[in-house]
Amino acid sequence: PRGDSAELARQLTMAGLEVDGVEPVAPPLDGVVVGRIIAIDAHPDADKLRVCQVDVGGDAPLQVVCGAPNARAGLCAPLATVGAALPGGMKIKRSKLRGVESHGMLCSAVELGLGEAADGLLELAGDASPGTPITRHLGLDDTAIEVDLTPNRGDCLGVAGIAREVGVLNRVPVTPAACDEVPATIDDTFPVELVAPEGCPRYLGRVIRGIDPHAATPTWMQERLRRSGLRSLGPLVDVTNYVMLELGQPMHAFDLSRLTGGIVVRWAKEGEKLLLLDGREVGLDAETLVIADRKEAVAIAGVMGGELSGIADDTETLFLESAFFTPTVIAGRARRYGMHTDASHRFERGVDPELQRRAMERATRLLLDIVGGAPGPIVEAVSADHLPRPATVRLRRERIERLLGVAIPDAEVEEILGRLGMQLDQADDGWQVRAPSYRFDVAIEADLIEELARIHGYDNVPTSRPHGAMTILPEPEQRADAVRVAATLIERGYHEAITFSFVDPVRQQALDPGRAPIALANPISSDMAVMRTTLWTGLLAAVAHNQRRQQPRVRLFETGLRFLQGDDGIVQEPMVAGVACGTAAPEQWGETRRELDFFDVKADVEALLGLTGQAGDLIFAADKRPALHPGQSARILRADVEIGWLGSLSPQVAQEMGLKGRILLFELSLKALGQGRAPVYTTLSRFPAIRRDLAVLVDASLTARRLCDAVRETAGAWLIDLQLFDMYSGKGIDSNRKSLALGLTLQHPSRTLKDSEVDTLIDNVVQRLRDDLGAELRE
Repeated sequence: PRGDSAELARQLTMAGLEVDGVEPVAPPLDGVVVGRIIAIDAHPDADKLRVCQVDVGGDAPLQVVCGAPNARAGLCAPLATVGAALPGGMKIKRSKLRGVESHGMLCSAVELGLGEAADGLLELAGDASPGTPITRHLGLDDTAIEVDLTPNRGDCLGVAGIAREVGVLNRVPVTPAACDEVPATIDDTFPVELVAPEGCPRYLGRVIRGIDPHAATPTWMQERLRRSGLRSLGPLVDVTNYVMLELGQPMHAFDLSRLTGGIVVRWAKEGEKLLLLDGREVGLDAETLVIADRKEAVAIAGVMGGELSGIADDTETLFLESAFFTPTVIAGRARRYGMHTDASHRFERGVDPELQRRAMERATRLLLDIVGGAPGPIVEAVSADHLPRPATVRLRRERIERLLGVAIPDAEVEEILGRLGMQLDQADDGWQVRAPSYRFDVAIEADLIEELARIHGYDNVPTSRPHGAMTILPEPEQRADAVRVAATLIERGYHEAITFSFVDPVRQQALDPGRAPIALANPISSDMAVMRTTLWTGLLAAVAHNQRRQQPRVRLFETGLRFLQGDDGIVQEPMVAGVACGTAAPEQWGETRRELDFFDVKADVEALLGLTGQAGDLIFAADKRPALHPGQSARILRADVEIGWLGSLSPQVAQEMGLKGRILLFELSLKALGQGRAPVYTTLSRFPAIRRDLAVLVDASLTARRLCDAVRETAGAWLIDLQLFDMYSGKGIDSNRKSLALGLTLQHPSRTLKDSEVDTLIDNVVQRLRDDLGAELRE
């Protein structure tokens, strides 16, 4: 591509392949050159050290003392010359080791920062030129770009896929990897049978005999694997990893001598055991696709091979595998067994179903070049009916401009999609586009338009403001929405909480035993196994959390859904709930310390109900609920319809949940709060108001609301305000009676009331209270 690494990173990111990082492939290695050991002698005073004469391209060789076990005459290895600074902070100086001068240091991969472990010197190609800077010899003057792919771009999980994208972005041809056919030189084959073609519709295998088990991976391949984050594990594993990184096709190599009869791709038997390459033995389930021989399972398909059939140090005959696995069959299987492998990562996202033969030829050629051997013919088992078919999508010209806001010329559309590997057929209003086999994410017209946008360049799409008819929506005054409800509670000292809708079934049963909660089919954990039927479950857990952290005064509220089982399915009802405990007011000098009581929280609830303009129409009816304290709970009604509850938490439930002190709760329907009365203007009277107070004795069971309702009905329109300002029971009053004191404010809208009129009205009120409620005036 044109430009440097920064420009390439920008291009990839803007094309939807987000670059996570750009880093040098190696630390600075100034002063490190290729050295060739031309002579080696024993150290006179140290058994483990040897004295090497090293050619570095100068007039005379350098004398270097070395203790590496693989140091030998003819070996080419990196030499850090005097003055060089190595990545670990070591600076090379002229020194004496046991009395012998050393003019530099022969280095391992670890000492150069090119590996995590090493058994000796880093062995370079035998034709390396002495004195060549190691950075130039190994191509270390380069940059590694880490790409963070979204799950839909499985086609870019190989360098070939990234290269294809870069070629499209820069309109340059792409040089493909060499995947020429490797002719068979022996007739040996190993049979393959697809018992589960729905999980594996294509499986290729090849026998390679007579490989050299002692061959080493060439330096260039080791270095490329290192730059990709993989450690060299020997040529057989390295080649399969290399092909996976290069083409995006995971492969696996079996030791043929450890396989019996033939390959069978099937579903696992329930409870079948498999010893994996990582040393773990797992019990398989019947939903896991496996690669097996005629005796037992030898690999989890698309995830990991088995230890007993894997290659070993003495392996001389390979069975090489290259397969396509259906993504939905592989998805989640690795996680089910506590794994996530490079192979499963690719197969879950989708590997090109047409890639397997090319990958097999590529891997065969690399193996023959490195470990030798004689290949047999490729054996292919395929079920065409189960292979994915590339999507054919209709693309309309007018739709491109409508979604992108810019018209892209037909020639550019065809050029972009063509470079992306898509086949186009002309249609009256656009094209019929056939996606390539490696693009699993292209399914609808919008997918094609997204491809056009990212290749054309998001920064080339002009900015335009959306325009359309603006409509001002009405805002009914009688509606109390969630924002007003939250603001009211915050003003009264509450803090908003957000808790999970998934709750502990045990706590749910304690708080709402009358309702069967909806159980989750796949809960996150056992304490989040059911859907809440009341918001109290999460709020009380939050109170307990605060109390354990020395927060005795807590006021929390939450707006959210509760989930009930209805006749027609799940009912999601919006609710507002609150919980409070501790003192009525923060600690201060102006007010005596007092514990929060029922009426404090009742006032908060009345403030919410007041938002509807219908607070006077609501009834707090004493009632029982299992989670609430008997005698300290009330059902909230409007027009005989329940809209909520208010009360004190039962001491037994509080103890079970680890709560301390009195806990007050309320819960209201948000829908009920949204049904209110719009305010109406009333003319204010210019004439004086008259206040009369009444103290009456009534039965202890009589509610203040019944008393006030009787007063309002009798007093009529002249009564503009009625206040209950005192309630008393105790000394001087019968134990089954109580005293209620009412303040009546009377006013006429068009004249001054006369004392005689007020006296008559008060007498009528007293008579009504006496006749209907058995009330007596208190002297």
